[in-house]
Amino acid sequence: MRGIFIGLGAIAAIGGVAAGALLFWPISGPARNLDLTGDAERGSYLIRVGGCVSCHTNGADGALLAGGAPLETQFGTFVAPNITPDAEHGIGAWDLETFARAMSDGISPQGHLYPVFPYEHYTLMPDQDIADLYAALMEIEPVAAPAGDSEVAFPFNMRPLLGAWKTLFFRPERFTGDQSDPLERGRYLAYGPAHCVACHTPRNALGALEWDAAFTGSPGGPGGRAPAITAAALAEDGYDVPTLVQTLKDGFTPGFDVLGGPMGEVITEGTSHWSDEDLEALAGYLLAE
Repeated sequence: MRGIFIGLGAIAAIGGVAAGALLFWPISGPARNLDLTGDAERGSYLIRVGGCVSCHTNGADGALLAGGAPLETQFGTFVAPNITPDAEHGIGAWDLETFARAMSDGISPQGHLYPVFPYEHYTLMPDQDIADLYAALMEIEPVAAPAGDSEVAFPFNMRPLLGAWKTLFFRPERFTGDQSDPLERGRYLAYGPAHCVACHTPRNALGALEWDAAFTGSPGGPGGRAPAITAAALAEDGYDVPTLVQTLKDGFTPGFDVLGGPMGEVITEGTSHWSDEDLEALAGYLLAE
């Protein structure tokens, strides 16, 4: 009997260590060089590339980046926070290192961030992009008001569990392709700051992307139902590079429909502000896949 109890104790101890590793294992990627001067003008463009406005602004009447509308998911309702430089209700008390950790590793001063915030994709951003984005956000008009509280069901409201999720599904890394190549630039945008793959890819029961089905569409995720945007699907819908670029500018499809809902907001607040070069790079990449 004594041997059985020892064995059970050993199993329990091993299980506890394993659980602790899953829950509290430090998730961090390559070290960033943060000894950089941010370019706020370039960062303002990155705000549009990263989709910050459409998520962190509550409709046409909401204050810029002061918090978004409720986002319904199977895990609960999330409200994008105030990211203006207000010290109490926004991110005004964050330094560049704190901001970079949130963007790169999904960790804020409050703990692990839910992956409804697309740090899985922002982690790919180069150091200078992070510094530029931070500089631009610090120049936004501060809004001294809370965004509202998220309502997340038990047990998903227990932030330490996100450590386990990240251990299983999140690998911080930086984009290593040559962004002077339009195809690589398009790939960077699709997987990185523009995070097209986040909405247009199915997710498993735990909310992780099914990477082997990238861009094949989603029956319903953080951004709602999203169609396939593989090369074959886009071609079938009548897209080539010029027509896809035009749709990302004005929302009109080759079938003379107008894109609304979340994608309409992405266009109005995001891609319609992009440079032609970036639009062509993204369209060229998606149609080449």
